[in-house]
Amino acid sequence: MLKLVAFDCDGVLFDSRRANTAFYNAILEQFGQPPLNPPAVDYVHSHTVFESLEYLFQGYPDFDAVWQFTRTLDYHPFIPMMVEEPHLREFLQFLRPALASALATNRTTTTRAVLKYHRLEDQFDLVVCAQDVSRPKPHPESFWRIFDHFDLKPGEAIFIGDSRVDEEFAKNAGVPLVAYRNPELQADYYLDSFAAAPALITALTADKASLPAKRKG
Repeated sequence: MLKLVAFDCDGVLFDSRRANTAFYNAILEQFGQPPLNPPAVDYVHSHTVFESLEYLFQGYPDFDAVWQFTRTLDYHPFIPMMVEEPHLREFLQFLRPALASALATNRTTTTRAVLKYHRLEDQFDLVVCAQDVSRPKPHPESFWRIFDHFDLKPGEAIFIGDSRVDEEFAKNAGVPLVAYRNPELQADYYLDSFAAAPALITALTADKASLPAKRKG
C-alpha cells in the first residue's frame, strides 16, 4: 500500500539547470577554466557539489583551492534562477494528509536555503540531503533514513526523479521510480507534468494494475 511519495530536487521540484550552470561557471571562471559543456551540465545536475568539482577539475594541480573557494561562494544569488515546476504545489497539497512526503537530494548546504526562498520548507515531512548521509545517491542510504523515519518498507513508497542517478537510486532502494519528464529512464511510471500526478497516485492507491504510465517496452 502506498504511504509515501519522495521527490528529487533539481529537475523535479525545479528547473535548475540555469542556476547550476551559472554557479559552476562562476567557479570555473575563477580558476581560468572554460565554461561547462553539455555533458558537464548533465553531470552537475545530479551529483553532489564535491563529486561535480572532482569531475570538472580532473587533473587540476590545486583542487584544495577550488574546494575552499566553492565553500565560500554564496549560492543565494543563483537561487532566483531556479524555476518551480508547474502544478507542484497543487500536487503537494493533494498528497496531504493521506500520504507522507519526503525530499531526497544530492544538494548539500544549499538545500534548505532553496526551500526557504521558494517557500517550500513546510511542504515536506522529511528532507534528506547529501549532507545528512555518509553515502549520497545513488547509494540507498538516503532512502534508508526515510524508511526508518516513517517506519516504512520499500513497497510502501515511490520516488519521483529525472536522472540516471535517480534511476539507480530507486533501484538500489527497491522503490518504484516515477520518471519525471525523462522518457529515457528505465522507470515504473512516467510523468510529463505534475498536473497528471494526482491521477497516477489515485490509481496506485486504488491498486489498479493497468496504468497508461506503466513501464515501457
